Amino acid sequence: MKPFFTISLFLISLQFVGAQTPKLDSLNRLISQAPTDTARINLINKKAALLTDINLDSAISLSQKNISDAKRIKYKQGEATARLRLAHCFNFKGNYTAVKENLKLAESLYGSLKDSAYLLKVYNAYGTMYGMQSKYDSAITFFEKGIAIAERNGYKANLGNTYLNVGIAYDMLSNRPQALRFQQKALTLAESENNLRDQAFCLVNMANLYKGMDDLKGAEQRYHKALKLARQEGVKSIELYSYTNLASIYTGQHANQKAYEFAMKAAILGKEMGDDGIQASSLSLGATNLAEQKKFTEAEKLNKQAMAIADASQQPLNIHQTYSTMGTILKMQGKYAEAIPYYEKSFAVLKDADIYDSQTGEIYAELSACYEKTGNYNKALATYKTAAAITDSVRGKENIRKATELTMNYEFDKKQQAVEAEQQKQNAIAKARQLALLAGLALTLLLAGVSFYAYRTKKKANTLLESQKLQLQNQKNQLEQQKEQLQKTLTELRQTQRQLVQAEKMATMGKLTKGIVDRILNPLNYINNFALAAKELLNELVTVTQKYQTNYSQNDLEDLEDSGAMLNQNLEKINEHGSSTARILQDMQKLLKERSSDMAVVEINSFLEHKINDSLKIALKSNASSLPINLDFSLAPQPLEVNLLPHEFTQVLVSLIDNSCYSLMEKSRRATGFAAKIDVQTQQIDDHVQIQVRDNGRGIPAKELSQLFSPFFTTKPTAKGTGLGLFMSRDVVEHLQGQMTIDSVEGEYTVVTILLPLTTADSLV
Repeated sequence: MKPFFTISLFLISLQFVGAQTPKLDSLNRLISQAPTDTARINLINKKAALLTDINLDSAISLSQKNISDAKRIKYKQGEATARLRLAHCFNFKGNYTAVKENLKLAESLYGSLKDSAYLLKVYNAYGTMYGMQSKYDSAITFFEKGIAIAERNGYKANLGNTYLNVGIAYDMLSNRPQALRFQQKALTLAESENNLRDQAFCLVNMANLYKGMDDLKGAEQRYHKALKLARQEGVKSIELYSYTNLASIYTGQHANQKAYEFAMKAAILGKEMGDDGIQASSLSLGATNLAEQKKFTEAEKLNKQAMAIADASQQPLNIHQTYSTMGTILKMQGKYAEAIPYYEKSFAVLKDADIYDSQTGEIYAELSACYEKTGNYNKALATYKTAAAITDSVRGKENIRKATELTMNYEFDKKQQAVEAEQQKQNAIAKARQLALLAGLALTLLLAGVSFYAYRTKKKANTLLESQKLQLQNQKNQLEQQKEQLQKTLTELRQTQRQLVQAEKMATMGKLTKGIVDRILNPLNYINNFALAAKELLNELVTVTQKYQTNYSQNDLEDLEDSGAMLNQNLEKINEHGSSTARILQDMQKLLKERSSDMAVVEINSFLEHKINDSLKIALKSNASSLPINLDFSLAPQPLEVNLLPHEFTQVLVSLIDNSCYSLMEKSRRATGFAAKIDVQTQQIDDHVQIQVRDNGRGIPAKELSQLFSPFFTTKPTAKGTGLGLFMSRDVVEHLQGQMTIDSVEGEYTVVTILLPLTTADSLV
């Protein structure tokens, strides 16, 4: 079973929330003693910020009342700050309409104050809103706008929060190097200001990132550290997210009972705080672990409760989690048909989201397995391809390598800072002792002179010894290199010898085969010629017999006609199969014929236009067809030069056009009003030219596509095809350092694609 989704926590820390946040009782006392209305509103906003980490419903109620009081006394800054806090709370409740409404009003109020520091808060809030809806590209846009304002104006308090949030968005897009870089910046700022609350936020989200990189030990350590800080500061939201992500880790490690206990702690705390989304996710995670313990009835009951809460929260990621978990629980019981609608619903809610991680890929793979078990193989294949594409992208080694490198750099920077701090301490001690050391300076200089002389003498001896060692080592390295080179040369000579022996055997076999073909072809021509001559004599005999039919009875004449017809049919078959055998042998002669070595530089567009027109005329004539075929060229606008064997490549084009004509004629016999068409297209792709020949003929069955380039395999009747045309064509293309592929849908089209290298200065040498 897949591990559960990581829960990331977006953060809005307004200016009034710092490392020294007072407790609720202290705030209540200060509010009652506030000297002015504006001071009271500011203090109530601080209280609402503290309540956000404890109970969302209480924070919402208090913020709404504070907005009314601020509007009454026309205190714009207080109203705008309260609306930002209200928007933050509605984010976690999934009421995004209310979020947008409050953000627009806050932005208007701050705009009238002309204070860029408050505008930073608005951008951060917009980014959080889009992040909570899993629209991470939009979130990043707003967070980076906020970062630009903060860095330009030196707003350190809000800069750390914005760094953290943009890091979360990059992590959810699986861009872990960028995510780790911004989260490290946020943690550094929080540590420099001794802001334990923000440190806890940073640690829980950095733990999410390490979990995404499969560094579960590093993730677990950071979750526990964040949990400790959260309890110390009374930040229940951090405690909540630590519980649920630890449950996710233990799920992945199959410690199912332990994972279930942490998940239920998170669900209880989420309900207490009024956070519907995290409550739903945690219940679903608990259901996952019950299912792992084969407690399927309890698991389904618990997950249905999670689904109902998730639907009410309107958060796409939570809905996706709960529905996909129900699909997994049913799949574990072999209820594949029942599981499919839940999986499909889980992906339907993500259609506008930017989710693209390994867990999404695993769920696609589970859905693919369900499609396969229920016989829907087309959907199974398409879904499996989606799962594979996501897994390849997310698990890219370069992405993880860069993130690991950034981690090492970050740890090094911290160690370097510690070294510098220790150095400063030592410098201070040295300065204090400086006066005491001056008295012994003369003696020290004398001893230093003696020591220097001894050191110089010893250094010269060591230098001479090291020089001799270095020379010996260089000589040893040179001998080793020569030995390796000789060994490599010997291996290459042996390989070349084997290749020459094999080439000689193949040349002998080719000559022998060519001789056999020549010997067979000559008597076969006699057989064909005699069959035609016998057919003509038979026709003459029938004609003469009909003239003197009065001497024969009616039965004799009928027997004679039947025998003549049968003999005529037999002679036609002899000639038909003899001609087919002759074509096969002639194609084998072409195959065995030594290829021309006269390469020529050809401008492919004009070459194709001329040769394909000629090939179409030849094909129609050889098939005795008057079918109107529309030949359309879509050629690259720039000249494209390639190295070709002109005669051999012309034969390739003749073979392709003949195949297309045959396919079009076959389809025209079955479809009325059919408009036959052949499209020829060229385009430059990097340092190659791509040639495509497409017809709208009968197409090729999927089961035959893999055999098209096999020698003697043909889709035509015996009298029409030899089965060597495509085999020889691909051989010619590969000799030109190119590639040839065929794609087709039966009844619709066939496309032949040829990729040839463009002419370069090196290729002309």
